[in-house]
Amino acid sequence: MLKTLHVTKICNLLLILMIRSKKILITCLLTVACLFPLFGQGDFNLPRKDSDKIRFRLINNLIVVPIELNGVELSFILDTGVSKPILFNITNTDSLQIKNVETIYLRGLGEGGKPIEALKSRNNFFKIGNAININQDIYVVFDNSINFTNRLGVNVHGIIGYDLFKNFIVEINYISKYIKLHKPEKYVYKNCRKCEVFNLSLYNNKPYMQTEVKVDSSLIPIKLLIDTGSSDALWLFEDESLGLQPFNNMYFDDFIGKGLSGNVYGKRSKVKTFKLKSFELKDVNVAFPDSSSISTARRIKNRNGSVSGEILKRFNLIVDYSNAKITLKRNGNFKTPFYYNRSGIVIEQTGTRVVKEKEDRGQIGYGNSGGRETKVELSTHYKFILKPSYSIVELRKGSPAEKSGLMIGDEIISVNGKKTHELSLQRIMEYFKNDIGKLIRLRVERNEEVILFEFRLEDVFKQKELPK
Repeated sequence: MLKTLHVTKICNLLLILMIRSKKILITCLLTVACLFPLFGQGDFNLPRKDSDKIRFRLINNLIVVPIELNGVELSFILDTGVSKPILFNITNTDSLQIKNVETIYLRGLGEGGKPIEALKSRNNFFKIGNAININQDIYVVFDNSINFTNRLGVNVHGIIGYDLFKNFIVEINYISKYIKLHKPEKYVYKNCRKCEVFNLSLYNNKPYMQTEVKVDSSLIPIKLLIDTGSSDALWLFEDESLGLQPFNNMYFDDFIGKGLSGNVYGKRSKVKTFKLKSFELKDVNVAFPDSSSISTARRIKNRNGSVSGEILKRFNLIVDYSNAKITLKRNGNFKTPFYYNRSGIVIEQTGTRVVKEKEDRGQIGYGNSGGRETKVELSTHYKFILKPSYSIVELRKGSPAEKSGLMIGDEIISVNGKKTHELSLQRIMEYFKNDIGKLIRLRVERNEEVILFEFRLEDVFKQKELPK
């Protein structure tokens, strides 16, 4: 039996539908009445269906899915690395009807590992595709610095993980860009000779798997968090006793990510081989985060790091928490090389700028009558519209971009002749992952002055040669 509060929440949603359409209201009333016995406390359910397919956008190796929260359409990152949904990047909580709240503190990755204040809200209505949860807890963060939208260039309002994976067997198809939710009791595994199956261990509602890595000459068994909420390939925690450290001092210091508790910095390097049973990836990008940024993560016994989106996107996955296993099948991304940002620049969408655009030219014609000549007048019209603006927010010390004179805060107007307001953030970043020696021309605005900078992309490891 559902609590009266839950029924009230559904009735509020139905009232909105009633205003829009009486027919819709009748249909929904019948649907909800039939479904009430099926819903448990805090669980997602698929009414009258065994599975459901949901399309997603793949932005910088992250899965962005459409979510409906209390009747409002939002976008969330599907993140196996979080145990509870977190909502951020919101401007009006009234429209979301965020109620039944209490103040708590969350702690995550980032410099200092300081906790951030959040509100825990109960009894929320969540809908993902046809999957519904009428009693979902969510954590609301109002800190403007906790916002993935700027780094991705698309609106993202939150992250969700365990609460979805615990109720379904989840297929993730990175090539066709969809997830498919299956009721565990109805799912039948197919024979797959080209697949590899790994056991999962769940700790604090997060999935871990055993893999192997070859940094130098021998394979090292490691335990990794499966983290679809990180765009990197591989994170390893430095451990000299295990041989988990940059080989032959081949690394460069860099910004490597953003966590709940702030920015994360560390060393970027390469490992010779990353092995997932029969699947072997060569010359894989790896980051060794600073110990001060991962104090919370290192508390997990025997954890050695994370495997994330840049590697996971090379496989199609079947994630099965109910049977504690994950199935991997290589896809068309498998042989894609691993690239680094050779420029040293990290950019964000930092707002909008007014852009003047030419519209189609109009014409006025005068007829030819009584021997008079036809006269045609052409007029040019312009319109002013808001477009995204991109600025430099991180600049690696000693990088080609820094040596050229670029500075944090510079707003990039064009890259190699292409106006940035016509490009996505991801497309701009692709310029910086080009071949060694590639010339990059950036036109930036600084203190209302437009300045041109040029530099060539360099080998990111060339500058780091320490004595052995």
